[in-house]
Amino acid sequence: MPLKKILYVILDGLGDDPNPALGGATPLEAARTPNLDRLAAAGRNGYVTTVGEGIAPESDIAVFAVLGYDPRDHHSGRGPLESVGVGLNVADGDLAYRVNFATVERDGDRWRIVDRRVGRNLTSAEAAELAIEVNEKVTLPGASFDFRATIGHRGVLVLRSHKGPLSAEVENSDPAYGRVGSLGVALETFEPYVVRVGPIDGHEGDERARRAATITNEWLAAAFEVLDASGVNERRRSKGRLAGNFVLTRDGGDHVPKLQSFKDRFGPAMGCFVEMPVELGIARLMGMGVVEAPTGIPQREQYDAWAALTLEAIRDYDGLYVHIKGPDVPAHDGDHAAKIATIEDIDRIYFGGVLDDLDLSKVIVAVTADHSTSCLRKAHTDGPVPLLISGGAVPSDGVDVYGETASRHGSLGHLLGPQIMPNLVEAART
Repeated sequence: MPLKKILYVILDGLGDDPNPALGGATPLEAARTPNLDRLAAAGRNGYVTTVGEGIAPESDIAVFAVLGYDPRDHHSGRGPLESVGVGLNVADGDLAYRVNFATVERDGDRWRIVDRRVGRNLTSAEAAELAIEVNEKVTLPGASFDFRATIGHRGVLVLRSHKGPLSAEVENSDPAYGRVGSLGVALETFEPYVVRVGPIDGHEGDERARRAATITNEWLAAAFEVLDASGVNERRRSKGRLAGNFVLTRDGGDHVPKLQSFKDRFGPAMGCFVEMPVELGIARLMGMGVVEAPTGIPQREQYDAWAALTLEAIRDYDGLYVHIKGPDVPAHDGDHAAKIATIEDIDRIYFGGVLDDLDLSKVIVAVTADHSTSCLRKAHTDGPVPLLISGGAVPSDGVDVYGETASRHGSLGHLLGPQIMPNLVEAART
């Protein structure tokens, strides 16, 4: 029997907490989602702890997990993944960070963080102009760097030392993110001050970590001077907007992970289309085919275009991994109404467009999230996320809606992220 196609859709930050403003429902449960409910009712359901109990994962380690790779075994930091995603080279001993443009003000000998994301209205064009200015004007003694703006307030920084290799065993300057072993995790509470970077506990005597911390702090200070005086930020201030005058670093990595290809690991030859550099970097390292997909257009237009592209691109692969950022952003802002609206748009426009023309007897459709993002806490949490697997010969387990509470009554039970993919491949072979 030929392998059925797999459509695996990750809705970023979909899971959430019960919300008193919604009568105790989550935004997903409060949203009108007839297409997702239809898939759930026709298939099997369960709930997933993507990385581990007590770990509020960032997207990088969560995506590793839900694609079938335990991040404890394969992860080397988010920075190298984002670098691969935007085409920057990271050699062993370089130090690559994921970064955010941020707004800070002086507070004695420290920088107080006013906004970690520049009010979420720094445009990609403004960020690119700021990055060019930093690359042109900042110099480091005994070191070099590549700084690249990516989408909105986000970016990538690669540091290189002329005096020897660097180690990633250093702190984040961004206080909102910590580490559990080698894994980056989101923190619910933190002091709003830039962290002066030092080696992490147990690595104080490591010359490579000390060198990395010194170069990082030198770069941060020099970049601040350029950014604070930039004409881009002067124009923003004149319009009453926050200045993107600092760069917060996190999740450094000193090498690119070497991964077994997805096809060799699981069998199907997968394609992908994703929005963010970190997911693109992961997919490339797993050997997935990259489908060029439109981004940076109005959200509803993007969902419509992605639905059409799904139906076209799935013909060329054994399956598709599709990662939709939508629900995560309003959750970080604490806006449950906007999260509900985003979920409803995805259900109506993307899933509606796909399901109208997809032969579910020949395709396995799975939908889950990389992590929960709580509107109440405005942060990623370790809360389980719902999973549905439908299509092909997958039987119904009697769950008739897609949501956090309903998923706990499904026949798949409680899974860890790396257990999802074996279930999908088994369903595709049945």
